Amino acid sequence: MIKTKSIAFKLAFSILTSSAVIFLMIFGYNYAVARSMLEKNIKKSAENMVLRTVNRIETVLRPIERVPQNIVYILESSPYDRDTILKLLYAEVANNSDIYGSTAAFEPYTIDKDRSEFAPYYYKSGGELHLKYLENQYKYFCWDWYQIPKELDCAVWTSPYYDEGGGNIIMATYSVPLHVTIRGRKKVVGIVTADVSLSWLQEIVSSIKIGKTGYGFLISRNGRIITHPNQELVMNETIFDIAEDRGDPALRSIGKEMIKGNSGLVLSKSILAGKRAWLAYAPLSDTGWSLGVIFPQDELMADIIKLNGVVLLIGMAGFFLLLIVIILISRSITLPILKLRKATKDIAKGNLDFELAHIKADDEVGELAGSFLYMRKALKQYIKELTATTASKERIESELRIAHDIQMSLVPKIFPPYPNRPEFDIYAALEPAKEVGGDFYDFFFVDDSHFCVVIGDVVGKGVPAALLMAVTKTLIKTCAIESKDPALTLAKVNKELSDGSISSMFVSIFISILDTKTSKLLYSNAGHNPPILMKKDGEGAYIGNAGEMAIGMDEKASYYNETISLSRGDMFCMYTDGVTEAFNEDREQFSEERLLSVLTTSNAGALKIIVTNLLGDIRSFAGGHPQSDDITILLIRIE
Repeated sequence: MIKTKSIAFKLAFSILTSSAVIFLMIFGYNYAVARSMLEKNIKKSAENMVLRTVNRIETVLRPIERVPQNIVYILESSPYDRDTILKLLYAEVANNSDIYGSTAAFEPYTIDKDRSEFAPYYYKSGGELHLKYLENQYKYFCWDWYQIPKELDCAVWTSPYYDEGGGNIIMATYSVPLHVTIRGRKKVVGIVTADVSLSWLQEIVSSIKIGKTGYGFLISRNGRIITHPNQELVMNETIFDIAEDRGDPALRSIGKEMIKGNSGLVLSKSILAGKRAWLAYAPLSDTGWSLGVIFPQDELMADIIKLNGVVLLIGMAGFFLLLIVIILISRSITLPILKLRKATKDIAKGNLDFELAHIKADDEVGELAGSFLYMRKALKQYIKELTATTASKERIESELRIAHDIQMSLVPKIFPPYPNRPEFDIYAALEPAKEVGGDFYDFFFVDDSHFCVVIGDVVGKGVPAALLMAVTKTLIKTCAIESKDPALTLAKVNKELSDGSISSMFVSIFISILDTKTSKLLYSNAGHNPPILMKKDGEGAYIGNAGEMAIGMDEKASYYNETISLSRGDMFCMYTDGVTEAFNEDREQFSEERLLSVLTTSNAGALKIIVTNLLGDIRSFAGGHPQSDDITILLIRIE
């Protein structure tokens, strides 16, 4: 007979002896079968399927890359004219079934001295070849397929996009810079492209079937969903958006590994069904895209589940034996536990000053009684710390509200600001997307007859953007008053911010100086949205494009001035991308076209009313969709 007072000894000897045999059999059998099935059905199948699909896609993409490269080689090797360009583009699209369309877009006045834009575009539609010119409203200078290869001076694949006004489909573009040699130096004069419709890519990836719910998907180099069984996600969401919505940091980490070009096999959740699954992924080296394949865990574990049924029967028999043993020894621990139960009820009611009845047991139950007393002390300390934490959180929220008020005080908000200056009228509004943001505007006289107006947008939102906004605004005002030259001001501010080594943050700025005597406007653009000039007769147009490189990206960047003459009644509109990129619930943008249309219909009247109505139009357009970026609008009119 067991005479020791130790509960652990009684339980160990009586229960573990009988359970050890049962569970050793269960876990030994389960481990051997599960390991064999997982290694065979997942690792080998996942690696082979992903690599096979990647090879299929790259087999199509690589020959496409050679086509625009050959055209560039021909054009750079011999003189060419409009007819030569059209013939080469026609042959490229007509002779390559995988190419949807192609263009050769040139720098202003390169082909025709009377035309600032020249971009013939051949594309396939309805089984026939069509030609259009990507000019006027298309603004091909602003598209990624033109800007990125021009700035990098190398051939690149763009991320998939909807080519509105061009091919009018979702596509990816391979762009190759075209050069001319001037005084021994190569200069980019145009971009030759090959467009690929993503419909064939969807067919390849959708052919991946694993069980009933397994599937494949493709993401771009920035994580955007390119192909997926759920069409609502395609081109509308990124893998990081999905991770954020689900509160899934593991999926975010997987997304980072995918866009870095790594490959692997990890346990995650299906984006489509939300069920646990193995995710195998591998990169497409030429494009920077990444292929992922979902292997549903429950389906692949079907055999193991069947095995667990057998194990369950064995376990039930074993636990029946354990039940008999537990009943025999339960009486020895019942009474002390009843005393501890009463103390537990006091804790549940919030009474932490309970009195615990004395327990004579000198075994683990006695130690448990001591633990209850320790728990009471720990709970009191925790409540005290929780109260302090709550107060700290409320203080942080209060400080953010104060930070918002401070930031708003940094921008002028008294209108009219110069009632004794009748030469012009000005009005502006700023609505941050968060408590604090990165948009800003400012205006001030650099001398008696020159009036400086500036608007900017710091990449990102929140406190870091607000701090950089304050520094940039101060630097601009100091440098502008000193130099009285927009381009020189941008260059000085760019050098100061670049020297500061602010990681991954930059600022787009549009700065102008109005001569109040002549109504001439001298301006320079550092990567900012092009402003709108509204004439007195109601005609409006965008001035220039996004300009030079944004501030803080390259300390050696150069900036240039341009001049326009304004007449009495002309209105100049400056804004940030929060206006044109405001989304509605259908993921549509407010757009530059809609902004110009709104200003054209409401050009007359007080500037405050125009700004107020424009903000109202943006809110109506967005509907219930939350504001995703800071919104800033600044209007100035010559009186």
